Amino acid sequence: MKKNGSRKRRTGDRDTMRPEYDFSRAVRGVTTARYAQGANVVVIDPDILDVFPTGESVNEALRALAPVLRRNRRAAVRRRSA
Repeated sequence: MKKNGSRKRRTGDRDTMRPEYDFSRAVRGVTTARYAQGANVVVIDPDILDVFPTGESVNEALRALAPVLRRNRRAAVRRRSA
């Protein structure tokens, strides 16, 4: 038996769209091809935004760090295998 009284009912949808957003000339699906290729979104914490102000700076730092992480990962796999 279902309990109908346990669910909260919406009193109506509020219009939460801000007036400055204008999608009247928007094109549906214009960016889907780019997302199909693969897109990752990463949120940078505000306390390090002064060090990494752009996506390029983040990528540059990660490319410099990647060989060290790969080397450490391979060493850990070898230790577990031995």
